[in-house]
Amino acid sequence: MLRYSVAVPLAMFWLALPALPQDQSASTSQDSPFQISIDLNLVVLPVTVRDKRGGFASDLSERDFEIYEDGVKQTIRLFRHEDIPVTVGLVIDHSGSMQQKIADVVAAAEAFVQLSNPQDQMFVVNFNERVMEGLPAEVPFTNSPEQMRAAILKAPLTGQTALYDAMGEALNRLREASQQKKVLIAISDGGDNASTLTLPHVLKRADELNAIVYTIGIFAREDPDQNQGVLHKLAKETGGEAYFPAQFNAAVTICQEIARDIRHQYTLGYVSSSVKAGGHRTIRVVAKSPGKDLVVRTRGGYVAGSPEAKNEAGK
Repeated sequence: MLRYSVAVPLAMFWLALPALPQDQSASTSQDSPFQISIDLNLVVLPVTVRDKRGGFASDLSERDFEIYEDGVKQTIRLFRHEDIPVTVGLVIDHSGSMQQKIADVVAAAEAFVQLSNPQDQMFVVNFNERVMEGLPAEVPFTNSPEQMRAAILKAPLTGQTALYDAMGEALNRLREASQQKKVLIAISDGGDNASTLTLPHVLKRADELNAIVYTIGIFAREDPDQNQGVLHKLAKETGGEAYFPAQFNAAVTICQEIARDIRHQYTLGYVSSSVKAGGHRTIRVVAKSPGKDLVVRTRGGYVAGSPEAKNEAGK
């Protein structure tokens, strides 16, 4: 069952895949030491599968999945289930309303880093009414808990909230990353009263980069700036998850859960069989396993023929 209806780009991906005989799919010879670059119009989907109790379904094979585009079954051309390195940007609210919450945010970030792959690239974008890079200019990415902590504590806790501008800057940073898998984790009350960018602009950019957004809404019920709807939308339309902990210190557990979610994802890819030009196309991914009721979370659609997406994938 598909949990979210969202957008993913059709992009020209230069993928380093094992050399294959012509009648084999890209997933059938992962152990081959020889690699070639294959130029395909490949729709790439990060897919999380859980059972009805919320546990990860980590033992599925390619034959357990089906992909449908606009109701038409597609041939799976890419299947991966492995802990690949990822670029992760933490987008941290430093507006005045976060004064009492920053210690829990720092602890959550450190917990996330501890569960990360040593080859992950991480960075911090802080924001109030201004957007501020957390890491020094000479350190574009890191996987050091100490550097991430210092990056978060670098910015003052004052002023208004420019969430969309901060997300835009973080997406710019993802564009520079060398890892193909890209994730943002936004920790905020969800309100925005100072941005020049808009939510549709941010969602379009995330679509073009195939970036997954997780959001954590940290606010008290009486907080006037809270906006759960924005945080839900950012996550839902990128294949991520939105969290709203009852206690601020629950952010630590949530960041640990996000780290595990990233590590347990499948990567599926297909070349669309559609002959129509451009437009929005819907995607449905089905996962089946005997005796299990599985829930699939992924992107549920994409806008075909995005020139910017093609340029981005060619980098």
